[in-house]
Amino acid sequence: MFGLRFRRQDLEGYLFLLPWLIGLVVFRLLSILASAGLSLMSWDLLQPPKFVGLQNFRDLLVDNLFWTSLGNTLYYVAGSVPLVLIFALVAAFLLSRPLPIVGVLRTVYYLPSVTTGVAVALLWQWMFEPTYGVIDTMLSWVGIPGPPWLGSTTWAMPALILMSTWGIGGAMVIFLAGIKGVPTHLYEAAAIDGANGWHQFWHVTMPMLSPVIFFNLIIGVINSFQVFTQAYVMTNGGPANATLVYILYLYNQGFSWLHMGYASALAWILFVIVLLLTTIIFRQSGWVYYEGAGR
Repeated sequence: MFGLRFRRQDLEGYLFLLPWLIGLVVFRLLSILASAGLSLMSWDLLQPPKFVGLQNFRDLLVDNLFWTSLGNTLYYVAGSVPLVLIFALVAAFLLSRPLPIVGVLRTVYYLPSVTTGVAVALLWQWMFEPTYGVIDTMLSWVGIPGPPWLGSTTWAMPALILMSTWGIGGAMVIFLAGIKGVPTHLYEAAAIDGANGWHQFWHVTMPMLSPVIFFNLIIGVINSFQVFTQAYVMTNGGPANATLVYILYLYNQGFSWLHMGYASALAWILFVIVLLLTTIIFRQSGWVYYEGAGR
């Protein structure tokens, strides 16, 4: 009787999971397999696919725009990820204090991270406008001539990196949870030993937060490699391909120029790059401290 009821509960559980499983198989797994097959073909959506083997991957090696987009993306990742981690960590520390309106402030800081990407891109495009934009106007108040930002090959990518700090909310919430999870007895023991606030932060808080920092680092790197909306809406890869990031180039190959096989090859190269980079980060994670497990 117990075994029959257990099997029935299992069946009911799988039935509830079935819609999600169907979506996973149809829209994710089959799409991944299809892109793997398309990466070996030449297909423009109008004619039947033609098998070309590894030609798409060979073409990548001599594609200047591929290397430009990869370099721009690495530039964005190197600038955006540390900046977001630092701002999110500082915001989490400030919002961990028992302030009267701390709940409202946490909501205000988190809301931008769930705002529609296109709306945010249009807002920042207006803020970066050199004639009447908010940023250059504020710089002029202190006598600093603002750069043309999105119209400059030098400043366009830093502008996108600066914009990335708008979405610190997700990382901030995770940092905040980590800070709240640090045992208070560690601070008490450190205070008894004579540690001041800075020592407590560096020798207690940071080691205990290292798993959270590591998690946000991995997620930040993966998400930064997929940056698309900002470059597409604000600059469309310009000026002079200065903001042509990898996903935008992949999008152009697939949906603007109808090179679906080549776009699929680009997607698999991106997968390999992110996989290798995250593997390297994991192998260099000796600085991460897990309580009760050592380093």
